[in-house]
Amino acid sequence: MRFGLFGKGGPDKSEAAAQANRVKELLRQIASLPEEAAVAVNEILCADPACPGTETVILLMNPGEKTKAFKLAMAMAEVTPEALREALSGEGSPQGSA
Repeated sequence: MRFGLFGKGGPDKSEAAAQANRVKELLRQIASLPEEAAVAVNEILCADPACPGTETVILLMNPGEKTKAFKLAMAMAEVTPEALREALSGEGSPQGSA
């Protein structure tokens, strides 16, 4: 099993940061998050056949609430508002609480 942040030939760090910030902003807009909520967005590449390959993992840390984790079976650059809404609603990729 191999885990990594951005596979070979993937975006450079500044592009990855820009994509992570884009996904964070989308989440803040869609979920109407308060300013004090913290969001972490990472792209994970898993070579295990049981894994979907590239995933975007989002951690939502809202003060006074349990941390929530959302996974999207796509690269950060592919995350759309619709995919994010689907993940938040629990209809899409597996999600849960961390």
